[in-house]
Amino acid sequence: MLNLIGVHDCKLDAKGRAAIPSALKKQLLASMEQGFILKRSVFQNCLELYPMSEWQRTMAKVNRLNRFVKKNNDFIRMFTAGVKVVEVDGNGRINIPKDLMIFAKLKGDITLASTGGFIEVWDKAQYEATINNPEIDFGALAEDVMGSLNDLDDELS
Repeated sequence: MLNLIGVHDCKLDAKGRAAIPSALKKQLLASMEQGFILKRSVFQNCLELYPMSEWQRTMAKVNRLNRFVKKNNDFIRMFTAGVKVVEVDGNGRINIPKDLMIFAKLKGDITLASTGGFIEVWDKAQYEATINNPEIDFGALAEDVMGSLNDLDDELS
């Protein structure tokens, strides 16, 4: 399982291509030949760029859902809506399809934010507004989400 690290600012060119920064490219080297999946985020107006191996792992979980349960089928349809296979070109760029650019409101300046096994692709201004949202108390959120993990004896503090 990948654990990608870093937040990288870059620019989209007029054709919707973004060069993958070298620090991120080094982490993705083993995944470059397999290609990537680009999809809409579930919770934010950003995109998610999955190395193919991570996408396969995610879809293995999704495919365990019983499709004869309507809400499962609806979820699968919405989760995979707009999914595109993208490859890194010879110049180290990915091409972001127009429909996904519109969904994420991507313009010139974008941010690639590593989030464990995949990368979020944000409009730079929207990313900054989201992580600096004064309505979110990050300390309280961290306590809510991570506060009980010590009970699992995993040595987190």
